[in-house]
Amino acid sequence: MSNSINISIKKNQVIIRIEENAEQKEVISDLKKKMIELKNLYKEDKTPILITGKVLKNKEMDEIQAVIRRFIDVQMDFDSPKVLGLHGIKKTFYKEVATSETRFHKGSLRSGQKIESEGSIVIIGDVNAGAEVIAGENIVVLGNLRGLAHAGAKGNKDAIIEASEIDSVQIRIADKIKEIEKSKGEIKQIKTSAYINDKDELILE
Repeated sequence: MSNSINISIKKNQVIIRIEENAEQKEVISDLKKKMIELKNLYKEDKTPILITGKVLKNKEMDEIQAVIRRFIDVQMDFDSPKVLGLHGIKKTFYKEVATSETRFHKGSLRSGQKIESEGSIVIIGDVNAGAEVIAGENIVVLGNLRGLAHAGAKGNKDAIIEASEIDSVQIRIADKIKEIEKSKGEIKQIKTSAYINDKDELILE
């Protein structure tokens, strides 16, 4: 079965990721098949679509927009896949983040690896399942977070967790624990931020 495109949903945005090596003919074919499922999710909503992944020619972008607009009348944007960095992480939480001493770790954490800091931690890579990140303050992962993350480990409820995608079974902030259920179906809801709100609830969005 062809997998030239992947559709996911973040807060206030639908993301269509095109594989870098995919042929345009294959992309259009897969897109037509998945548009029916995507249309059912929309209903009366007008959530904008971001197309990312492969670097596209103008003609290819026009073809993709034409297919999507046959099913859904919605705003579309195309994004370069080369953008990476702290500026790419949107802060969707509502409180100010305190400044703290930050430890940077370059590279992904494999299963069985563990990194700890009394301040904040920034992982320049992924945190794979079976790996652990424990910080007294904030945790920022520039890739996917699939392992255990415990921010505010010494009781700081103002700490936050940010990642390109939070796909862990469980995350923690201070003494709050959040069990995460896996999404069902091809299109999944992507979570990127975790924080404790004013009602003392651990929010994942």
